[in-house]
Amino acid sequence: MRPASFAATLGPTVVVAPHPDDEALGCGGLLALLRQANQPVAAVLVSDGTMSHPNSTAFPAPARRAVREAEFHHALTILGAAAAAPLLLGLPDSRVPAAAHEPGFAEAVGRLRQFLEQHRAATVLVPWRRDPHPDHRATAALVQTALADMARPPRRLEYVVWAWERAAAEDLPTAEDGVRGFRLDIGDVMTQKRRAIAAHRSQVAPGVFVDDSDGFLLSDEMLAHFERPYEVFFESASTT
Repeated sequence: MRPASFAATLGPTVVVAPHPDDEALGCGGLLALLRQANQPVAAVLVSDGTMSHPNSTAFPAPARRAVREAEFHHALTILGAAAAAPLLLGLPDSRVPAAAHEPGFAEAVGRLRQFLEQHRAATVLVPWRRDPHPDHRATAALVQTALADMARPPRRLEYVVWAWERAAAEDLPTAEDGVRGFRLDIGDVMTQKRRAIAAHRSQVAPGVFVDDSDGFLLSDEMLAHFERPYEVFFESASTT
């Protein structure tokens, strides 16, 4: 278990979230610890978040996007990470491009690289490369491509979201990945993390997008994984 003081070693940090709520679920504790340590934090939101309730007519796609982006801002504020304006890539939810031949991939890579350079990121937080959601894997691929073209790429820490619930054996790290995992003690900032997760009200409680009975809500079983007083990260073994 790495202590909370580990956050102070990471320097200016950029968190890249596939959807609004991934930043709070996967690494909200680390974000709060970074700000306690007076490290600058900036955020990137990759998708438009509109597919959690695709059948809502009271909230057409632009309205759903606005609600979810507002929740994202609220969560960042709770975590103390809202000082810098986030980069909103606005890529299609559930269809984030994952390879160079796909529309929007190259432009997103360029904007990501520019944002990382603008904020002089020493560390980037990104979903685990095989986190079992296509947008999470695509986000990891976007970041990997952006880092490959940087003269001095930031340190990359990969956080876990859906692997807690859905990981198959092939989704887990192997020796070929060259990574090591670690737990980070976030016990002192659990209250902030809980509040940041709750800020994504449209994803944790009914009553926001009320006209889509088949819409997505995080289950109690899923949320329980993020009630632990630690977060899990993977990092290249060569830097640990």
